[in-house]
Order: sequence, then C-alpha cells, then structure tokens
Amino acid sequence: MKAKTNVVVAGGGTAGWLTAYSLVTRLGGLLNITLVESDQIGTVGVGEATIPTMRNFHQLIGIDEKEFMAATQATFKLGIMFDNWGKEGDSYIHSFGEIGQRSWMAEFHEFWMAAKDQGFGGSLDDYCLELKAAKANKFATHIGKKPINYAYHLNATAYAAYLRGKSEKAGVRRIEGKIAQIHNDPDGNIASLQLDSDLQVKGDVFIDCTGFRALLIGENMGQGFEDWSDLLAADSAIAVQTKAVEPPRPYTRAIAHSAGWQWRIPLQSRVGNGIVYSSKFLSDDEAHSTLMGNLTGEVISEPRVIKFKTGRRHKAWHKNCIAIGLSGGFLEPLESTSIHLITTAILRLMKLFPFAGNSALLAEHFNRETRLELETIRDFIILHYHLTQRSDSLFWDHYRTMAIPDPLTHRVAIFRENGFVWPDDVSLFRVDSWVQVMMGQGLIPQQFHGAGRVLPADGLKKQLSTLTTMIDNAVAQLPEHNDFIKSYCPASDV
Repeated sequence: MKAKTNVVVAGGGTAGWLTAYSLVTRLGGLLNITLVESDQIGTVGVGEATIPTMRNFHQLIGIDEKEFMAATQATFKLGIMFDNWGKEGDSYIHSFGEIGQRSWMAEFHEFWMAAKDQGFGGSLDDYCLELKAAKANKFATHIGKKPINYAYHLNATAYAAYLRGKSEKAGVRRIEGKIAQIHNDPDGNIASLQLDSDLQVKGDVFIDCTGFRALLIGENMGQGFEDWSDLLAADSAIAVQTKAVEPPRPYTRAIAHSAGWQWRIPLQSRVGNGIVYSSKFLSDDEAHSTLMGNLTGEVISEPRVIKFKTGRRHKAWHKNCIAIGLSGGFLEPLESTSIHLITTAILRLMKLFPFAGNSALLAEHFNRETRLELETIRDFIILHYHLTQRSDSLFWDHYRTMAIPDPLTHRVAIFRENGFVWPDDVSLFRVDSWVQVMMGQGLIPQQFHGAGRVLPADGLKKQLSTLTTMIDNAVAQLPEHNDFIKSYCPASDV
C-alpha cells in the first residue's frame, strides 16, 4: 500500500465538500485530498430539507449542531405535510416519530384498527409525539432524557460554504478551475484532470461530484444512464426564495397540483419554494405561473428552472472513479433524500475504500448496494403518486392507472388485504413511514391482525388513553419552535 492515497474530488457544492470533509476527518491520515471546482459553474443549490439520518452522519464527522445550524439559517424538521395527494383537500403528515407502541406480534396500527372497529381510538395521529408537536408548532431536541426524532431545513449554498471552510482548515486542498480534459491510463483508469489553465491534477482515486453533467463517470468513463421517467414522470423544477412572513414551522410542505407538486421549506429568515412538474403535462410558463401564484412573502431571488432526468448510472463506481450525488443518479426531492444519498454513498466508500488498489470486487459491492438503495427510495416515492384517488388531470390519471414495480405492487396489495407492513430493504423507511403514507392517502386495510382483540375492550381503551395523555402532556411542555431556535441556534445574519 502507498503511504497515502491521492484522492481528487471533482466538483464542489454539497456533494463535493461533504465528501471532502468526511474523508479528511475520518481517513485524513491516509489520504491526500484535493477538490477541484470552478466559481464559474453554479450548483443546483436546492436539497434544503433533510431526514434524521443526517444527524447521525454529522456526529460521525464531528459537526457541531448549533454551529452548523447558525451558519446555514437552519430550522428543525419533524416531518413532511402532504396536501392534496390522496384527494384534493386532503392533508396528512409523514412524521419522523414512532406511532404508539408496537409488539412482537403486530404493529401498533393494527391494535388501533381493532379499537376503531369497536368504536374508540380517535385518530392514528394522536399516537405520535413528533407528529402532534409538528401540528402544534412545538419543538425541543429532548423531552427530559428522551430524544425527539428530527431533521433539518437548511440553506444549501451556505451549507456548502460552511463545509468548504471546515474542509480547507482540516487540510483539503482546493484548486480553482474548469475541467478541460480528462486523461486516462492504458487500463482505462483516470490518470489526471487537465484544467483550463493547463494545470494537471493527478490522483489515484477520482470522485465525481460534477452534478447532472457527470463529467467523469458519464462523459469520460462511458457509464450510461438507466432512465426511470416511465415510473416518475417529473422532469423539471423551478426554485425561488421568499421572505418569511410567519415563524418557521417544524415541517416541510409538499402541496400537490394538477401536474406535480410544490415545496415550502421554512428557514430562519426566508422560505425556499419550488415546483416539481412533468413537462409532458405542464409547460414551463404554466409551472412558473402556478408557483408564483401560490407564494407568500416578497420574492427575493430570481426563479431558476432546473431540468433533470430521474434514474441512475449503470455503475456508480467504475475503475478508479466513484460518482457521489447527482452524477450517480437522481430522485426528485419528495421525501428529502438527496443529502441522505450523498451521505450513504460516502459511508459506503469509506467502508470499501480501495487502499490496496484492487477495486473491482469492491466496486461491484458498492454498485449493488447503490442500486438497491435507489430502487427502494424510488418505489417509496412512486407510492405517493400512484396511491391517489385524484382524477382531475391527465397527470394523475397517468399515475393512478400505470403499472408499478412488482415489489411495490406486492407491498400495497398485502397492506390493502391484511394490514401487514414491514420496513424496506435498506432500513430507511420504517413501518411507520409506510403506514402514514398509505393510510394518509386513503388506503385502509380490509382486514387486520387479531392481536388487538386479545385484550378486553376496556383494557385496550385504557392503554390507548394512557398513550395519548402522555403524548399530549409532553407536547404541552415543549416550547414554540421559533422560540427554541432563538435560544439554541440563531443565525447571525437574521
């Protein structure tokens, strides 16, 4: 093995700088890390809502929560509110919390359904602390010693700048310049990047964080793209920022419209807004009009149109090139998984890093796990679109009637018939996630497990009442979300 492996990260933004900082903090003694980026090339700069896995990743690489949140105008996130997805006028929250108390034999929603069958039990929402706190606009990181499960809303541009500062301080070398040419060795590995200044940047391992362009893994290495547009029709987005007109709420909003959906992501002083749509069903002008007509607050940025293709590279790791972020694949941000996919790719790379130079089998394993992860998240996103009763547009007719992947077909069918649900294959979306989305969009099981009838009705009623009382009391103790932010992580420029 070499004394140190030379790693070249091509591209900045969240993917590039998070990769560089992660590698330098965990493997810095074994690597020389260089990041190449050009100030002339912009980044997508969205992906401003996250999921709770980001907290664990930050702890792994030593990021202080208060410092990070203040630097990125971040707020807390307890889930996503989905409006108009099952039917127009419907609303539900996919929260990050646990619903009720499960047993080894059956999930909580099945006990709750037994209660509803006997005329009591209230709403399933009543049994999730994070969901009720989100509705009440309340937040704290803990209740007593018990942690709350949460994520963040953040300014993606500020996040990349924050990571850059920490990376350079930790020893990452940044080189400014556009990549003009890529040189491969006789075996097909990348040998160097030639910049527009003619500078040659040599390396042993090259990480492609060049976004949708995929300069290294796509254009140079010839790794094709598996297009999933037949399963997820959206191919366009428009993003715009507005001034905040109310205190930030601790959840993202995803508001369905006739040909896609609109996001609202509240930061400390502004709101990130955007519309995701399919150009087959809505023109750019129509999408722009829909978005701008549904904004609150003064517009403070020029609307940006972003074109994309949903899918993945055939191989995210080929030879000595690894794609992380948009260069390896893209899924629309409906469940806020963009940064999560960056972090899991980084973790996978660190576990499989080719220190000995023999990477073929490591790459095969990396690619297999990457494919499974992307397909799993893809199917969960499809669920939101397919499980709808809307028939008000060709867009929703398309999704309601289209064929879906076999694993998802099986999952929906068994839940519809028997109420049975299980975590996904990559342990990202738990039982509670599947239940909240399926029931939230109107899929109520025809039958359910009999465990809820083991207890006498009075005993079941008492247990459920105890749970809701505990949750209500806990939520009542929480401070207002904005008050907690002001005392915990106020941004200096707010």
